[in-house]
Amino acid sequence: MIRQLLFTLLTVAHASLLAADPLVFISAFASGDKAGIHAFSFDSEKGSLKPLHRTTEIQNPFFLAVSPDKRFLYAIDAEKFGGDEDENVAAFALEGRTGRLKKLNEQSARGTASCYLDVDATGKSVIVANYSRGSVASLPVKDDGSLGEAVSFIQHSGSSVNPERQKGPNAHSIVISPDNRFAIAADLGIDKILIYKLDAAKAVLTPNDTQPFARMQPGSGPRHLTFHPNGKRVYVINELANTVTFFDWNASGGTLTEKQTISTLPVDFTGKSFTADLKITPDGKLLYGTNRGHDSIAAYRIADDGMLSLIGIEPSLGKGPQNLLFTPDGKWLLCANMPGNSVVAFQIDSANGKITPHGDPVEMPMPSCIRWVE
Repeated sequence: MIRQLLFTLLTVAHASLLAADPLVFISAFASGDKAGIHAFSFDSEKGSLKPLHRTTEIQNPFFLAVSPDKRFLYAIDAEKFGGDEDENVAAFALEGRTGRLKKLNEQSARGTASCYLDVDATGKSVIVANYSRGSVASLPVKDDGSLGEAVSFIQHSGSSVNPERQKGPNAHSIVISPDNRFAIAADLGIDKILIYKLDAAKAVLTPNDTQPFARMQPGSGPRHLTFHPNGKRVYVINELANTVTFFDWNASGGTLTEKQTISTLPVDFTGKSFTADLKITPDGKLLYGTNRGHDSIAAYRIADDGMLSLIGIEPSLGKGPQNLLFTPDGKWLLCANMPGNSVVAFQIDSANGKITPHGDPVEMPMPSCIRWVE
């Protein structure tokens, strides 16, 4: 009898653990009392976020990245974002399923207005893009998840045609390739996608000798980029031109070949708007990008050859949609409206790609980056 009771209790406990809601971490791009990293649990049936905890040890945590084993989280820490002093990358350990984070250490990002982080597939390298200085850097990860000092620093150079926004380099993102051999960086200020080799074991970046960079259309202002799940394509969202550009990606040599550029805005729109983020659904069939100003999300179907066709453009239900996240099952899209101080959940119709808002927006100060922990 006792043995049967224990077996039942263990079974229930195990089932409860398996059914535990995933965690969602969202950075609040602010300083003082409003700053921090907010943790939520996500109800995958209802598409709702439940607040769990707020980590307040850092300032202006603009961007976040999670290690492949989901044990560590990395965040920008900037006492004065874009100031004269170098900003830092902070390392945290996740404390179980509580949403609490234990700070391990932090290291210099080797630049200012640090705006993008990525972690390699082995969890041994963290890379960072620094907007104001127009540079990228790489930091080694120790066995305990903490960071070592940067071992690579690469300064971009040049300018482009927009006199207000492109007087010098502005590295806006850097993303590691699916095979973990390359990292490519979008530089808004010089209209280039720069290609680097990555030695993940040593956390070292070096320019790709086969193709050091791909040129973008002058004045386009590439901001964020993403690899297609099949590892053969790259999509770039261009902040200044309000477009998405599709490249073929040759993984053997790390080279890009431009194929298509398509607008993110309605043809009759005459106001001022700037794109921010783009994401592809896990099945690789749909792509979504954000418009800040028009305050909307553009949806595209991805054809078998990688070409994009517009499905529609829907309101983001908040000002300045900054960052997107898909749930791994592809059923939900979360949108962080940064100046709108809200996060909105949209349900995705996989048949036609249309998105429908679900539930009430979650209010929080300046949400800038969303990360998922299964």
